[in-house]
Amino acid sequence: MLMPDNATPPVYVIGGGPGGLATAAALGARGIRAVVLEKSDAVAASWRGHYDRLELHTTRRLSALPRLPIPRSHGRWLGRDALVGYLERYAEHHRLEIVTGVEVSRVERTDAGWLLHASGGRELAAAAVVVATGHNHTPYLPDWDGREAFTGELLHARHYRNAGPYAGRDVLVVGSGNTGADIALDLAEGGASRVRLAVRTPPHIVRRTTAGWAAQRTGILCRRLPRVAVDRAAGVVARLSLPDLTEQGLPRPATGLYSRVLEGAIPVQDVGLVDAVRSGAVEPVAAVESFDHDKVTLSDGTCVSPDAVIAATGYRRGLEGLVGHLDVLDGRGRPRVHGSRTAAGAPGLHFTGFTNPISGMLRELALDAGRIAKKIARATART
Repeated sequence: MLMPDNATPPVYVIGGGPGGLATAAALGARGIRAVVLEKSDAVAASWRGHYDRLELHTTRRLSALPRLPIPRSHGRWLGRDALVGYLERYAEHHRLEIVTGVEVSRVERTDAGWLLHASGGRELAAAAVVVATGHNHTPYLPDWDGREAFTGELLHARHYRNAGPYAGRDVLVVGSGNTGADIALDLAEGGASRVRLAVRTPPHIVRRTTAGWAAQRTGILCRRLPRVAVDRAAGVVARLSLPDLTEQGLPRPATGLYSRVLEGAIPVQDVGLVDAVRSGAVEPVAAVESFDHDKVTLSDGTCVSPDAVIAATGYRRGLEGLVGHLDVLDGRGRPRVHGSRTAAGAPGLHFTGFTNPISGMLRELALDAGRIAKKIARATART
């Protein structure tokens, strides 16, 4: 049983990642019972599955969840395992009520609140629902022509762990976001014989720190300034702090940095990519167009024959089956509103963790948690 008979329905939080844990803790601090439903067998499942060298590009202090600092011993930039350990301690510290092995397939509105259809035939009544299943939910692999007949190895970045299996091999990494850049660098440093990075739209690249000042702090400031001003300032900083990589196949973007952010493209934080491109260890090439047995055709007409293709092509939110019938998603399957706001006709249904802000996702999840808890507390007080 997930709740005693005749008890007041709790708030159900779907997803045991940082957003779900932070929101459950914020609700608990207001005296509201929150039950976290996690489909895997442990919290932070998505983070556990990332590649070995993953390191946050947000600082330790600005990545902590409410009411539990991250220990200084973890350093300024947390690695994957350190973050997972912190999230486990967070759940224990706040004595969160977490039920693992339960997957919610559908959320429905009722006269009394909400009804969740969960695995095992469970039907759970909820006073409110917080959907925190994550920005990186369902790996997206483009339906390239000839993909199924490719004779080399093809995998999504979600399934990449480290460079070991690719030592001495020719690898094409598709996608020039932070994940693609990290994996390309990992392969180059890990002994791959050749590493190409397929780029459709050149990314903005920023230094992770400049004279000790973290790029994340600049991102926080950017959200408070006009787009045009940020675009201009970022262009000046890029020309002063980064070399022009046009001859190496990675020209400066034509669209301003913050304009790209508003379109959903977060800058790549440089942790070695620039030097790898300059040295030729990572070779930028045109975008992938199609596959033909052992060959990959690029958008400039070039054909390459890599041993393996790793697609860092992003994720989909995977919310259609869960809440698609409630008219709360936009045309791209993302929540129309998030945080403390709720969609018309869906009071008490909240979303957190479905944006990728320049100010840092973990920081925004922490802020969202408090806002959602405050909104739910007010609604509870009125009933």
